[in-house]
Order: sequence, then structure tokens, then C-alpha cells
Amino acid sequence: MPGVLIIEAMAQVAGVLVLKSIPDRDKKLVLLASVDEAKFRRPVVPGDQLRIEMKVVRWKSTVAKMSGTVTVDGNVVAEAVLMCKLADKPAAETPETAPASHP
Repeated sequence: MPGVLIIEAMAQVAGVLVLKSIPDRDKKLVLLASVDEAKFRRPVVPGDQLRIEMKVVRWKSTVAKMSGTVTVDGNVVAEAVLMCKLADKPAAETPETAPASHP
């Protein structure tokens, strides 16, 4: 499994953790802002089961810094510090406001 996909999986877990902690989660988006200190300890191969653990290091109003590890059979295979930004979802387009389509 490529490292970029491991980081993506960590970001997804971080997003769930952030959204779980706020009351108006249906109106928010969690955006990945940065990846720091990423380390890949060993390859992940087909059949490996990843355990992804993320914890909040610091949380300011719309930015959360999180640290995480990925393990396979108790052995660390990757770790990183991620920064996530909380943003408002854009207003949904209605048929009246949607741009006209041209054939």
C-alpha cells in the first residue's frame, strides 16, 4: 500500500475524530492542511490489516493538530502529524441558482 494512501487513511480517521467532537458537523468540512514528520517504517503488503490511531495534540477554533500511528500486528508501520482545517460547507445549489447547461 503506497504511503500516500496510508496518509489519506490517517486523514480520514482524523476527520471523523474532529467531526465527532462538534455539534454542527453536518454543516462542516474537514480539510487536510498539512502533513509533518511522516515516517514509514516498513512496507504494507496485501493481507495486512492496518490499525490507525489518531489523537488530538492541539485544537484551536478551526484548526486541529493531530498525531497518529499506523500499526500492523502491533508493529508501527507509519506515523505522522496532521493539521486539519474546519470549514463551512458551501451552500447547496438549487435549480434556480445552478448554471445553465449547454448541449
